[in-house]
Amino acid sequence: MNIFFHELRAYRKSTIIWSVSLVLIIALFMSFYPAFAKDAESFQKIMEGYPEAIRNAIGFNLGNFFTILGFYCFPLSFITLCGAIQGMNLGTSIVSKEVREKTADFLLTKPVTRTTVLTSKLMAAFASIVMTNIVYLAVTILITLQIKTADFSLKVLIMLSLTMFFIQLIFLALGIMISVIVPKIKSVLTVSLTTVFAFYFLGMFSSTTGEEAKRYISPFKYFDTAYIIKHAGYESSFLIVGAVIIVLAITVSYFVYLKKDIHAV
Repeated sequence: MNIFFHELRAYRKSTIIWSVSLVLIIALFMSFYPAFAKDAESFQKIMEGYPEAIRNAIGFNLGNFFTILGFYCFPLSFITLCGAIQGMNLGTSIVSKEVREKTADFLLTKPVTRTTVLTSKLMAAFASIVMTNIVYLAVTILITLQIKTADFSLKVLIMLSLTMFFIQLIFLALGIMISVIVPKIKSVLTVSLTTVFAFYFLGMFSSTTGEEAKRYISPFKYFDTAYIIKHAGYESSFLIVGAVIIVLAITVSYFVYLKKDIHAV
């Protein structure tokens, strides 16, 4: 439990920064909605000029863009990108920072098992993500209720917002796996950005081809916002794949970490 609270305190500053940043981004984007809603016809003509492949790549859906939920999906694609970086950053730093700061051997001399150490660190990272999402979701609901021009489904808004949380969990799990497999990570941010942007651009590429199977390549495409708005639900096949990735990555992380040689300073 002491490890959990120590890690939570260590993540406190970054959690606050990420929470405030995401809130500012969504507040900025959503402040444009009233102007879009007033002149929807003109904006629609402009957007129709863009190729469909490009619109799909950036998550732009002409069918519902000028509703408040449809408009929200546009900044959400950037929000999830930022959230994925936070999740990946947390996951990658879980074990690697002990090696980098040369405190791994000191930590493991304490009367706790490696399982307890990794679980405490994982729970602290998970708690950080949960807190970020609570703040983000609360502010998003508040802003949306203030600027709405028509009634909308609060349930769908929450479901759309939670896609960031699910994607963060996937990248958190991938980050943990990388942190225990790679002997020494010199720059957590470099690894995080490279991995997240690679998957993000793979997701954009899969959208331009229009092939459904290619959506499985990138976690960013596991949650189709148009589908969520229409059906008020998630696509079960992609939820299952996401859950499998999380379970496998964490299982591998524990297996490797328990067997791993920790070099003394």
